[in-house]
Amino acid sequence: MTKIEKPKLAVWKFASCDGCQLSLLDCEDELLSVAGEIEIAHFPEATRQVIKGPYDLSLVEGSITTPEDAKRIQEVRRVSKTLITIGACATAGGVQALRNFKDVKEFVSIVYANPAYIDTLNHSTPIAEHVAVDFELRGCPINKMQLLEVISAFLANRKPNTPAHSTCIECKRRGTVCVMVAGGTPCLGPVTHAGCGAICPSYQRGCYGCFGPMETPNTLSMSEGWKTSGASEDEIARVFRTFNAWAEPFRKESETHDK
Repeated sequence: MTKIEKPKLAVWKFASCDGCQLSLLDCEDELLSVAGEIEIAHFPEATRQVIKGPYDLSLVEGSITTPEDAKRIQEVRRVSKTLITIGACATAGGVQALRNFKDVKEFVSIVYANPAYIDTLNHSTPIAEHVAVDFELRGCPINKMQLLEVISAFLANRKPNTPAHSTCIECKRRGTVCVMVAGGTPCLGPVTHAGCGAICPSYQRGCYGCFGPMETPNTLSMSEGWKTSGASEDEIARVFRTFNAWAEPFRKESETHDK
């Protein structure tokens, strides 16, 4: 009987905390079903066994921060039929993209005893700025059920069914009282991509924007509303500069308030 070859899955890490890779391992029982349909060929976080490529599906975590990263991602793209970026670092440069707004050489001279040994780029950039990406899955970390949906969509040769609406919709579905309307708490929910289940607002805290900008976010209106509530230009700039600081809508809005 002819053995049916499973699609090969590879998971790659660049500059990141590994949290999104751990989300895959956190699938636990669901991961067994995935493993039954796909061959995990390269996943250093989970196993030392490496099966030679090319790979049918590559999941890439992390941003590009060094010249070596910039070269390696080109090789990853060459050996990957489908490449999907996972997490804020891979899709928006990550929290390390905060360096992009300052002088990296100054940071290096202050932090490291021997700056000459540090070989880094001036910017931390998402994977899509270097190679073609087939799909982006946002989050810091990603939602494991969304990740399973992406893998299932790949196996079924269809488009992933992930939400495009804002975190506000998740609050409404949970019956969570709006923290901005009820308490005047600054919240990025109206401009943030859904995916976390609106965890922070459910604990009477504003959304931090972990899942990055939703489709067509009205960041200008968001900022004007905060100004009316007494927020300063500096406070508005800082709130857009967290996990997804280099995502274009958040970056541009923060720059308009950067004094």
